[in-house]
Amino acid sequence: MKCITVFFIVLFLNANAQKAELTLSGSIFNSPTDSLYIAQLFNQGEYKYYDTIILDEKGNFSTSITLPKQDYYIAKIGTSELHLVVREKNDIKIYGDGRKLNEFCNILGSEESNAMNKFDKTVKKWQAKNDSAMIVISKDKEKEKEINDYMAKEYYNFQNKLKSFVGSNQNSAALIMALGSVNMEQETDSYEAIINQINKSFPKSVTVKEYVKQFEAYKEKKEEDLPLAIGKVAPDFEELGVDQKSKIKLSDLRGQVVLIDFWASWCGPCRRENPNVVKTYEKYKKDGFTVMSVSLDKDLKKWKEAISADQLSWPNHVSDLGGWQSKVSRLYQVGSVPFTILLNKKGEIIKKNLRGPALEAELEKIFGH
Repeated sequence: MKCITVFFIVLFLNANAQKAELTLSGSIFNSPTDSLYIAQLFNQGEYKYYDTIILDEKGNFSTSITLPKQDYYIAKIGTSELHLVVREKNDIKIYGDGRKLNEFCNILGSEESNAMNKFDKTVKKWQAKNDSAMIVISKDKEKEKEINDYMAKEYYNFQNKLKSFVGSNQNSAALIMALGSVNMEQETDSYEAIINQINKSFPKSVTVKEYVKQFEAYKEKKEEDLPLAIGKVAPDFEELGVDQKSKIKLSDLRGQVVLIDFWASWCGPCRRENPNVVKTYEKYKKDGFTVMSVSLDKDLKKWKEAISADQLSWPNHVSDLGGWQSKVSRLYQVGSVPFTILLNKKGEIIKKNLRGPALEAELEKIFGH
């Protein structure tokens, strides 16, 4: 099970980083120490301390601090840590039991900080249950099924609480606490939705900027690994032409700029887009531009009639009449039509899903007119 922790990232501050003013006060009774530290936790597991606040004999404290940036911080006392969202100006009050600060604590003046710490309790309880389950299973394999059945229900309950937390804190900086509970690789869409909300809410946070940077790098790497990534040579194919006897091969068109156009006679949006494709073909065919039309039709007659009716005058029309199960559409992972891929003269992918003015603009850049 993935460990659910919020890591605060080390970044060098630039001269334009906006400082934050924090007024912090409150009372922590039964404190194991008289020192409350304001810090950040680096991803190497090391702390950077910004200030030390001394509690009086009753646990009361009050101070004003200037911090170097608006970001996420930790109020650390003994082994307990509280998460704080610190913006430009803040007046935050903390009240709690120093012996069980992570369980019994109330934060006023920052709803985002309060929400973060409440959900942190939920996360820690789930972690504790999961850790205990692993220990029991390691000691007694006969209980593995029983424990796994129980933990499946607990995991479902935790996921519901996670969804509730995300839903209740839309566009809040508190949502950074949810990131550790969402698998970026397996739940990319959910992760991105949360990242976008955090970035919208707290764009000045250096930590948020680093999370966004890391996620964008992950998406770029994921895109690079796809067979249809920009810059990759398009997968080659050979398919039957309109006469259903001769074959046309994509790689035979090397040396030309090629638009692979997935369409079908029954596809309304495709038929409405065809005049735009015809227009660009007629404009740039003398410059070395052509079209490879791949039809998802099943009816040969209707396919031929659509080619004639829409005046698709280029010679490259292929289909195995397999509809959505056609070999080429599966090779190119086509989920909807119309779908286009523009290739350069080397057969490398330039852009995907270009239509109308966007297609013409791209060809204008390539051919210079």
